[in-house]
Amino acid sequence: MVKELPLSEITLRKYERPYDSGKRELIKKVCLSLGLLQPGDSRDVVVDILMCLDAGRVERRELTSFEIIDKVKELRKEHSLEEKGLAESNVRRQLKRLRDLMIVDKKKNNYRLSEFEPLSEIFEKKIEGFLIPQTIERIKEYLGKL
Repeated sequence: MVKELPLSEITLRKYERPYDSGKRELIKKVCLSLGLLQPGDSRDVVVDILMCLDAGRVERRELTSFEIIDKVKELRKEHSLEEKGLAESNVRRQLKRLRDLMIVDKKKNNYRLSEFEPLSEIFEKKIEGFLIPQTIERIKEYLGKL
């Protein structure tokens, strides 16, 4: 019996070339491009979570989920955004999604960008170099069985 649950999942979207906009907008486009956000989503707390973790990367500092929530609140106030999606359960769910894509590491109850690397390197090594080829190979196996 074949299970219908995917072992991993990735969505890729192509947008226009990046232009000089703020860091939050660039991270938002990355989230949209990787399927972490859906176009038109008003609940975009994952963008702020990545911003916090990127700041932690620069300081080489791991953050607890509570520290992330506090920093996300500050960021959202700074950008005049509603505090939607800041429940601890939602923040943990977003962190889990980021861990599933191998963007975030969890050690004990602390989170960080994978090995404190920049998002561009994480994408290259973990997603482009590992997840996508494995996924394509499995699809080819199914096609071969046809």
